[in-house]
Amino acid sequence: MPSFQIADLLQGKVLTGSDPGLVVAEWQVADGGFDPPRYIAPLHLHHNDDEAWYVLEGMLRVKVGEEEVELRPGCGALVPHGTPHTYWNPSKERTRYLLIMTSRIHQLIQAIHATTQRTPAVMKALFEKYDSELLG
Repeated sequence: MPSFQIADLLQGKVLTGSDPGLVVAEWQVADGGFDPPRYIAPLHLHHNDDEAWYVLEGMLRVKVGEEEVELRPGCGALVPHGTPHTYWNPSKERTRYLLIMTSRIHQLIQAIHATTQRTPAVMKALFEKYDSELLG
């Protein structure tokens, strides 16, 4: 039976379930408002995993397919698997948000942060390893 987890202050911590399971992480972006946008993640899709965001403070803009939505505190978005998406902070203010994802997406993010080689070929291979596709 999976262990029960509590994070009194989630910031900087991750709640994870069994594998494959659900992962909840609080993240923040110190600043934004760049033109063109400075994407937190490049345009991509996950073949079999859904992903969601819930804004705690500031704003996030999420591009889902051809549509863009702006999320303010208390708003969220869920992107179903197979849907191209990216997101960014459209404001110069700090943004805090919850990223709700599968353990496979979390493993992809950890692998991206761990690599020192950010060439297009390496990044493409990382996305493919975790059943995702880099589109931009």
